[in-house]
Amino acid sequence: MKKRTEKIYHYDVVLDPNGEGYTVTVPDIPGLVTEGSNLSEARIMAKDAIRCALEAALKVRSFASATARRKARGENVVVKM
Repeated sequence: MKKRTEKIYHYDVVLDPNGEGYTVTVPDIPGLVTEGSNLSEARIMAKDAIRCALEAALKVRSFASATARRKARGENVVVKM
């Protein structure tokens, strides 16, 4: 079996009872909010939301780095939405 290297991040989450389950926020990731109908589901949803937030941040950083390299080479950079 091949040796693996992994980065494991630990975030504090706030599990707030909301009458129908739990609302989950992550103080270190502004704007991240999810919920679950019970504690187990809320924890699963929190892990998934953190993973998605980190993946999105890495994609944005990668895009920004590529854009900066193009600008440094004098290439015209146009973003269409």
